[in-house]
Amino acid sequence: MNDKIPPQIARGRRPPAIWLALAAVLAVAGYAGFTALQERAGGADAADATDAADATDAELVALGRQVYDAQCASCHGETLKGQPDWRQRLPSGRLPAPPHDETGHTWHHPDTMLFEMTKYGVQKFGPPGYQSDMAPYVDILSDREIWAVLAFIKSTWPPKIRSRQEQIDRRFRENRGHQR
Repeated sequence: MNDKIPPQIARGRRPPAIWLALAAVLAVAGYAGFTALQERAGGADAADATDAADATDAELVALGRQVYDAQCASCHGETLKGQPDWRQRLPSGRLPAPPHDETGHTWHHPDTMLFEMTKYGVQKFGPPGYQSDMAPYVDILSDREIWAVLAFIKSTWPPKIRSRQEQIDRRFRENRGHQR
């Protein structure tokens, strides 16, 4: 009755190679499905794949200017100059809002990091316990509005600074496997 079933299966044991192969196939399929759903739903990885901080897109830059004026200028300044003494801690221990023009450090970061800092808060990138007066915008701005603000900011930089930031962004994407 059991002469067609391998002895190890008949005794209730399964060959380890079969289970390992099955687990690997299920893991790959699950990850692929999760990634596809996340991108379709506009998850954080979709933000990485989007080339939306385009400083040459006039419509996006105009939207970014409107959103910046409404949401960012009160702290970062109408002309992107930031708050005075932005490198000196306030009595609260927090830093003032930095400039987003060429005198600041915004252009030292890749687009994806800027997007995530804006959406999820800078605390995500600081050391443990880091605090900031800038709240996350995850429930305030859409992804498109965040990318538009970044496009606006980038559009104000001199060509040399914009070019340097594009190199930083390109290297970051290449290291993460996301090329434009």
